[in-house]
Amino acid sequence: MKAMKQYEVLNWASLFLEQHHREQRVAELLLQYHLNVSSSRFYTMMRDWIPEDVLVKYVEDIKQHATIGIPIQHLMGYAYFYGRKFYVTNHVLIPRPETEELVYHSISSTEGKSVDKLPVIVDAGTGSGVIAITLALELTNAKIHATDLSKEALKVAKKNADDHQAAIHFHDGDFLQPLIDQQIHVDMIVSNPPYISIKEKMELADTVRDFDPELALFAEDEGLAAYIKLIDQSKQVLCKRGTIVFEIGHQQGPQVLKLLKESYPHSDVAIIKDINGKDRIVTAQL
Repeated sequence: MKAMKQYEVLNWASLFLEQHHREQRVAELLLQYHLNVSSSRFYTMMRDWIPEDVLVKYVEDIKQHATIGIPIQHLMGYAYFYGRKFYVTNHVLIPRPETEELVYHSISSTEGKSVDKLPVIVDAGTGSGVIAITLALELTNAKIHATDLSKEALKVAKKNADDHQAAIHFHDGDFLQPLIDQQIHVDMIVSNPPYISIKEKMELADTVRDFDPELALFAEDEGLAAYIKLIDQSKQVLCKRGTIVFEIGHQQGPQVLKLLKESYPHSDVAIIKDINGKDRIVTAQL
C-alpha cells in the first residue's frame, strides 16, 4: 500500500469496514492503538503521514477484523472495564458494558450494611478477573475470592490482578466447589456465568461465536444449567443474610427468579433492568 496520511488511512478503513458490515469506529480505535497515542493527540494528527511499518500492521488488523471477525480486543490484547484496562485473550470472555452494571449493583448492595466482620465476596467463574478485581479495588474493606474451571482463564485473571495490584484469592474449580471443599463461607456470591442456550449459537455475532470461549458462553437446560448448579452449591457457601447477584440473559429473569425462590423461599428476590431496559440482573437477599 502506498504512503498515506492519517485521514486517508481512516477513510479507507472506514469504507472497508462498512463494506463488510462492521462498525466504522473500529478504524479509529485500532489506528490509535497502533500509533500508541492519546485520543487528544490522535485527532491533531490527521494530516500526518503514517509510518510504513504501522500502516502494514494496521491494514492487516483491519482486514482480519472485517473479513474474519477477530475482535479488536484480541488484536489489541486488552479491553476496558469500569474505567480500567484489562489484558484479554481468546481464553476469556471479552467484558461487556452490561457486566459493569452487575458490578455497580454488587457494590451498591453493600452500602449501608452494618457488618461486624470483613465482608467476603466470591466471583464464581471469574474469566479474565474483571469482576473480582473491580470489586477488590472499589470495596477495599472486602475479602475477594474468584474461581474458574479454566486454568488458562485463571492465568489471565492472575496477570490482571497483578497488573492492578488487587488482592484476590484465586481457586481452580467448578463455580463454588473449591469454596465448598475448603469450607469457605461468603457474604455475597457474584457471577456472570454462561447462560446462552447451545441452540442459539448460530444467532450470535461471529465476533462472539467464533472467538469467545464456549465454556464462558453456553449452558445446557436452555441456558439455565449454570444457575441451577450455582444455586445448589450456594447452600453450602452463603452465610445467613447473604446476597446473590447474577447476570442473566434478557429473557431468563422469571426462570432464574423462580430457581432462587424455590431454594430460598424467604429471600427478597428482584429482577433489575440494564441501561437498555432489558432484564439483566437477578438478585436474592437472604
